[in-house]
Amino acid sequence: MSDPLPIDAQALTDFLFGLLNTPSPTGFAERAIAYTEKAFAPFPFKMRQTAKGVLVGEWAGKSATEPRALTAHADTLGAMVKEIKSNGRLKLTKVGGYSWNTVEGEGCTVFTASGRTVRGLFLPNNASVHVHGSEVSETKRSAETMEVRLDERTTSASETAALGIQVGDFVAWDPRVELTPAGFIRSRHLDDKASIACIFGAVKAMVEAGLQPAQRTTIHISNYEEVGHGAAAGFPPDIVELLSVDMAAIGEGQTSDEFNTTICVKDTDGPYHIDMRRKLERLAQAVGLPYKLDIYPYYGSDGEAYWKAGGDVRVGLVGPGIDASHNHERTHIDSLIRTAQLLAEYMRGD
Repeated sequence: MSDPLPIDAQALTDFLFGLLNTPSPTGFAERAIAYTEKAFAPFPFKMRQTAKGVLVGEWAGKSATEPRALTAHADTLGAMVKEIKSNGRLKLTKVGGYSWNTVEGEGCTVFTASGRTVRGLFLPNNASVHVHGSEVSETKRSAETMEVRLDERTTSASETAALGIQVGDFVAWDPRVELTPAGFIRSRHLDDKASIACIFGAVKAMVEAGLQPAQRTTIHISNYEEVGHGAAAGFPPDIVELLSVDMAAIGEGQTSDEFNTTICVKDTDGPYHIDMRRKLERLAQAVGLPYKLDIYPYYGSDGEAYWKAGGDVRVGLVGPGIDASHNHERTHIDSLIRTAQLLAEYMRGD
């Protein structure tokens, strides 16, 4: 039994922290795409952006008889301005699938058309217990009952409009990134920036070991996954395998944890390709890499987006364990390292 490739944990976390601190709600992910493109520039393949804004690079392999691809997404949950209210505060519409209560009390940034950013905080319309009493806890959280309180001198719609804010402006939630002494990484948007970091770590490990993929491998970073069509396009037409790299959701009844990598075998839309599942298991076992198998009842991936778009490929899904998905998330550096190691084994394996 050989050992998995060593992963540069410091480089991986440095890349991840920079990416997490780069706002990228779906539809406004160009900053994260540019950050990733710059970080991948030293590697032996050129990245380019498609018309849709997807970041794609083709890494030459020892062979091109069965080309492969890896995909992860840079876009995250976020919001857009739906209405400037008469009190100068903002009503939002969600971008992506999450519950309003998961961002209650969170700081946010509004990105205006002029390039100006305006800070704010997301709160219930009636947030003060000393004024509204039990209504604060009893009110259902919805787009109608919550608002952004802007950190500007504004008490009217006209004053807010004068700041340059308008309907359709993107709103990004603060990630609040933290690395604890125990090795936990706590942040919003680990879905799916943690997976891009794993790809980065795997590619770096292979380059430093003087290795190239067994097959020509496309690295694909999508920008519309949270709304369902991120990886519907952007791949070479001759790929035969697609490995989607996305979070492994942790919770009651799940096998996924924050310390290992997980191979997903089925989600909302059905099972992943059995050959890909078996291959990933064999690769992990060959180097003694611990892993989990899991099924997610409320989950979809970019691999399925490509299937639904007509992609005739074998699709698999693997990723690091993420606690409290689509909330304030957490993982552990061990999970990132083990996921990166499995990705490296996939790229260099037959």
